[in-house]
Amino acid sequence: MSDRIYSFLGLAAKAGKLISGDEACERALKAERIYLIIISEDASGNTKNKFINMCRYRNTALRVFGEKEKLGRFIGKDVRSVIAVADKNFAGHLMEMIDDRGTEYGGV
Repeated sequence: MSDRIYSFLGLAAKAGKLISGDEACERALKAERIYLIIISEDASGNTKNKFINMCRYRNTALRVFGEKEKLGRFIGKDVRSVIAVADKNFAGHLMEMIDDRGTEYGGV
């Protein structure tokens, strides 16, 4: 399931619906053009706390998923710890896929 999520992120990147990188995501989030923030599982504690607080304040969806190296590779960039999704449909599908991972074989 994780590979499908990474591939879908690549598709969103090709469609021009992703913003990546700490500063770029922060600017886009403050401009309220973002539907979902994805933070890598191996991001620093400060980065996680900063974006968790910003997303709470702006009522923006947030998910923790993947590894920095893989996130960057699948969207055609270098290592990325934060990705912002700027399309409602892509964001909805990504949230559903991230929330459902691990249950595709009947697991909890």
